[in-house]
Amino acid sequence: MKRSDIHIGERSALTASILLWVLPLVLLVPNVALDITERHYTMLDRLVNVALPAGVYVLLLASCRKNAWVALCLVPLMALCAFQIVLLFLYGESLIAVDMFLNVATTNSGEAAELLGNLLYAIGFVCLLYLPPLALAVYALVRGSRLSLPTRRRALSCGGALAACGVVLFSVSASERGFGAALRTLFPANAVGNIIEAVRRTESSDAYPKTSEAFNFGAHSLHADTGKEIYVLVIGETSRAGNWQLNGYGRRTSPKLCARQGLLSCTKALTESNTTHKSVPLLLTHLDSRCFGDSIYVCRSVIDAFSEAGYRTAWFSNQPRNGSLIDFMGERADETVFLADGGGSHHDMELCRYLEKAVNKAGGDRLFVVLHTYGSHFNYKERYPAEFAVLGVGSEVEADAANRRELLDAYDNSILYTDAVVDSVIATVESAGCPAAVVYLADHGEDIFDDGRRRFLHASPTPTYWQLHVPFIVWMSDAYRSRYPEKYVAASKNSGKNVSSSRSAFHTLLSLAGISTPYYNSEAALTEKNYREPERLYLNDYNEAVPLLRSGIRRSDIAQFEACGISVASR
Repeated sequence: MKRSDIHIGERSALTASILLWVLPLVLLVPNVALDITERHYTMLDRLVNVALPAGVYVLLLASCRKNAWVALCLVPLMALCAFQIVLLFLYGESLIAVDMFLNVATTNSGEAAELLGNLLYAIGFVCLLYLPPLALAVYALVRGSRLSLPTRRRALSCGGALAACGVVLFSVSASERGFGAALRTLFPANAVGNIIEAVRRTESSDAYPKTSEAFNFGAHSLHADTGKEIYVLVIGETSRAGNWQLNGYGRRTSPKLCARQGLLSCTKALTESNTTHKSVPLLLTHLDSRCFGDSIYVCRSVIDAFSEAGYRTAWFSNQPRNGSLIDFMGERADETVFLADGGGSHHDMELCRYLEKAVNKAGGDRLFVVLHTYGSHFNYKERYPAEFAVLGVGSEVEADAANRRELLDAYDNSILYTDAVVDSVIATVESAGCPAAVVYLADHGEDIFDDGRRRFLHASPTPTYWQLHVPFIVWMSDAYRSRYPEKYVAASKNSGKNVSSSRSAFHTLLSLAGISTPYYNSEAALTEKNYREPERLYLNDYNEAVPLLRSGIRRSDIAQFEACGISVASR
């Protein structure tokens, strides 16, 4: 054999050897990061989370002499690792949750582009981390690189030892806590398990029209048939209670509603979920986090309850369709409009035009309308017309803690615009001159780099105060308060109490409209004198209702809740 051929063979083996040891290291980056960020991991969890995957990765890359093929087959795993790292950049902690996968599936392309455009630094990091090994694998494949037999034997021995050690440690952990609990701390097995669960939930959501087909509220109206009544539910998006002037905020973010008569603000309202695809169905149904689970796929929404009670119903949404339960529930209304179906972007005030038409079309009939707004969803600057950019500059900036002031300005402008939208809704309903009520509440809040955790956005697997404290506003017309004074008196007394928007929205709406059904719970209705304050619960990623104190909130969150007079302890 020529000397040059020997050198070529050595270089070829070197390329395969580099791939053998470098790729496992970069694949372990999210494991090491999770070991650092996840406070609930025990030392045993941390050891398993490194040893077992490391051993498996080395064994896989040593299983074939042309290991470039194996490396290319691991591209989906690299993508999963990259997703996990970006998530850690965004939230500072937490595994890729089931809800995160569902958010990816249900987020429209416009929202995704806005977010990704502000995560370029995180995307750049994962590209620098995973593209070089991929390029090396392609180069090794082209050059026909092979592992030498001695290197392969050493790798198989090393990988086998690591994997065996990991299996033993995992067995110890599983024997102490159970297999499922132990698996929840092992990446990427836990992430893959979450993908499978996300697929299962998606299939259940797709089957919702069929699985809920037999459901019936058995609802009927208790109000005497004395003419027209109008009830409107306005679902806000990503609104923080603490940023409303109505709730004591120092900026003029809700001047119109502050001047409204007959309006009450529940200052201690918390949502039981920080994700839209769960929080909105909770608002629309009689369920709360304790019975959400699979029950959400067999029950129907407040729209059906009003329909059964003889109301004409309408659903007007500024949210794009995404195939979620929310879409299916909205489509049950007598009239359904998604503004995005016509293309382009729209501001929420356009919903008022449809509301006005519905009010006029209803004539003397009783009417129930749901308006699903875009609210304060990031990118905040896109959520309001230019004339509402009055609270600071509110310019378009990169999502970075250094830009918090500008981001907060834009966010507050979006709240100011929401104030105008809700006031316009009230004015439209008030003009009908009949007993009427409007309920506004948000699905969840948002982090805007509020503390040292540098959190941004929402839907993180562990919530924060800013994501859970939401506005909950009830307005009743003069005609309504005159006919049903006891409802306003009860709501006035209860507005200062602890409230779960997830628990109370449905029942408060039925109480306002005088609708009776076996599913109605007067103790959850803010407009009833026997209203009972809720246990503070959070619907976690596994659809388990856990006490809020065990949801992952920090001491700083608890301090924020207490500063607002909000109890977070279980009853």
